[in-house]
Amino acid sequence: MKLTRIDLNSWIFHLADKTILVDPWLVDPLVIGAPWLFTAYHNVPPIYSPESLPTIDLILISQGIDDHCHQPTLERLDRSIPVIASPTAAKMVQKLGYRTVTTLKHWETKELGSLSIMAVRGAELQPGQVENGYYLRDGLTNETIYYEPHQAPTPQLAEKLGNVTVAIAPIVGQIFPLLGQVIMGPEQALQLVKQLEPDYFVPTTVGDVRATGILPALIKSVGSVAEFRDRLLASGAKTQLLVPEPGETLEPI
Repeated sequence: MKLTRIDLNSWIFHLADKTILVDPWLVDPLVIGAPWLFTAYHNVPPIYSPESLPTIDLILISQGIDDHCHQPTLERLDRSIPVIASPTAAKMVQKLGYRTVTTLKHWETKELGSLSIMAVRGAELQPGQVENGYYLRDGLTNETIYYEPHQAPTPQLAEKLGNVTVAIAPIVGQIFPLLGQVIMGPEQALQLVKQLEPDYFVPTTVGDVRATGILPALIKSVGSVAEFRDRLLASGAKTQLLVPEPGETLEPI
């Protein structure tokens, strides 16, 4: 297993002899809603452009909003690459002309050789629109990844998944006006550790980015990497926290 952090929610997972591009945002800008509402830019260009990526076997998309399903990036990628996506994200990539798109609903699984990918319950972005997290497993090595970039886990996780090798989830929460806390912070991340008992915890939804518009000024952050590290140590959990820099590759085995 190898995990390459690109930035924010974007990753490359190397698992079960597959190279998986996750929630790719590789070109600026990133607009949510409208430019005046929220626009983000990379402070440092990502390690990869759409053209310089390694050979990608699969694109995995958790949500249909721009910071996970970034249309300008997807427009510059090869439409023959298979995609696994949440229902809202699947509609977007199908409109863009991707030829092999698998929509996964919660607890559905797709098998690709020795790799299995299960969709788990993710964030409820609005009533009735609950997005995806994912559980990936290499059937030969039994290495596993839990990836969820927004909310605290559901009670079924421990029962359905058991312990995992790596959990990738937020540790710095965000509270949005009217919506409340939509990204989990240190307290919820520690609950996840207690449920899944991962060997390693790797934070996501953090990045070297700058944001403009009305919304960034109204978002309140909850916690920090240091706070979560302190909580994790105090809990006595055996989980090891790994915090890669943008562009860094981890081999957490």
